[in-house]
Amino acid sequence: MLLSLHIQNFTLIDELELIFGAGLNVLTGETGAGKSIILDAIDLVLGGKATARMIRTGMEKATIEGTFDLGDQVRQWLIDREFDLADDTVVCSRELSLHGNSLRSRMRVNGAICNRQLTQELRELLIEITAQGQTVQLTNTTHQRELLDLYGGTTLIQQRESIAIAHTAYQQVYQVWLDRQQNEQQRLQRLDLLEYQATELSEASLTTPDEIIDLETERQRLSHVVDLQQQSYAVYQLLYQNDTGGAIAAADLLGKAESTLIDMVDIDPSLQSTLDLVSLALAQITEAGREINYYGDALEADPDRLLEIEDRIRTLKLICRKYGPSLTEAIKYEQSIQTELTQLTGAGTSLEELVQQATDLQIKLTQACQTLTTLRQQAAINLEQHLIRELKPLAMDKVQFQVQISPQTPTSIGADSIAFHFSPNPGEPLQSLAATASGGEMSRFLLALKACFSNNGGAGTLIFDEIDAGVSGKVAQSIAGKLHILSQSQQVLCVTHQPLIAAMADRHFRVAKETIGQDNERTIVRIEELHSQQQRRDEIAQIAGGQSAQEAISFATSLLSQAKTSKKAVKQIKK
Repeated sequence: MLLSLHIQNFTLIDELELIFGAGLNVLTGETGAGKSIILDAIDLVLGGKATARMIRTGMEKATIEGTFDLGDQVRQWLIDREFDLADDTVVCSRELSLHGNSLRSRMRVNGAICNRQLTQELRELLIEITAQGQTVQLTNTTHQRELLDLYGGTTLIQQRESIAIAHTAYQQVYQVWLDRQQNEQQRLQRLDLLEYQATELSEASLTTPDEIIDLETERQRLSHVVDLQQQSYAVYQLLYQNDTGGAIAAADLLGKAESTLIDMVDIDPSLQSTLDLVSLALAQITEAGREINYYGDALEADPDRLLEIEDRIRTLKLICRKYGPSLTEAIKYEQSIQTELTQLTGAGTSLEELVQQATDLQIKLTQACQTLTTLRQQAAINLEQHLIRELKPLAMDKVQFQVQISPQTPTSIGADSIAFHFSPNPGEPLQSLAATASGGEMSRFLLALKACFSNNGGAGTLIFDEIDAGVSGKVAQSIAGKLHILSQSQQVLCVTHQPLIAAMADRHFRVAKETIGQDNERTIVRIEELHSQQQRRDEIAQIAGGQSAQEAISFATSLLSQAKTSKKAVKQIKK
């Protein structure tokens, strides 16, 4: 419920504070007095389109702040989106500012910056604006389907959601099958090439990116076995043991040096460190001699292994030329074609299996759509009966209304085409809303439709902008009664020119333009809540007669009396 509205420098309003209440809140005034400005402000604060013309002439900034009662749905919405909770209210604000020729807009919810998408979500929980201009939207069959589904309730909505999931699953499998079917020739050609390459790479048994380097090192050793044997023996003689009678081995020389140093240390201990170095060198030379001897003894010519290495190197270099340029890239390519092979074969799924999957999913989708159709048919019957009941008190005793459900190709929202058909006059056939309803009839249709949805957990505030346009007399009285009944379950704001409706108000606001200033005259919009019975009587008389003549005042007094009686009757019925 809208509790208050604060407006500053918005169009013709300099500053205004309005306090609304439960029940029926009515705004009246002369044509052009600025009644719709209030509705524009409410629309703007909840994400409506902003223009620079909305800022009062001569000002650089306009602000609007609306305070709403915090219902359970709104509270949960705020919690889910991590907005602060401010007592038992939610405060929405909008600031428009001019910077040169640029218009800037900023929206807040409970003081936190809020984008337009979130504000629009919150708007759906807070208000719903209804005007005769909605006729175009109401005649749209897509909107009619949404209305029917909403009326059908939670079970129907959940079934539609399950259809959306089933439809997505079917479309995914169907698209895979379609792509495979349309590109089968290219797929088979690509598959043949990749399978050949995968076989070649698999047979190459690629393991490590360094295999060629390791093989070339081994080939170098095997190719020079004889030279390495001779050289290792020569090194062994130089280091450890020389049997040729030539130069003395290094180990022998170090042995003699060590023996001499041992004698010297007995005389001069300061030479101990030198002795230790020579002893260490002797040990290392001895170990090196043994190792080179073992190396030479282990060397063995292996022509077969050498041929095997040569062949392996040729194979790997060919692989590198085709899939490289190095083994690293070749190994990566082998991995990539395995992935592509999996995709091309449908992760192991054949065309026949894809067809079967698509068929099974289509059957599941069709069955889900049939269930949804049954739910829609029942909802349609209930809506037809309910809407006719709501229309009959609005001077439409012989009205006919029918929700036509026709089959169509299954989609994510079912397999039904929905159309509202209407006949307001006896003897006239049912036709689409666009072809049948006049402006006044559409006003009553809209009002009755809102009454049908009043208990479906919709927005807390219903706003009607001159929904009574084009009607008078008995019809206007019926609309007044219907608005009052609606206001018992939801807050209702109504802009009206009808004295019959104004008389039913729980809160009555008079809207008027006023000129201020002497030298620089300015026009402003003033809104005054009419508290006393006399104020309301005079305003209703003004609406009815154009002047406060005795006849008009008497008529207004009569209307207020009748409204009081009607309200009491409604309360008795509710009890």
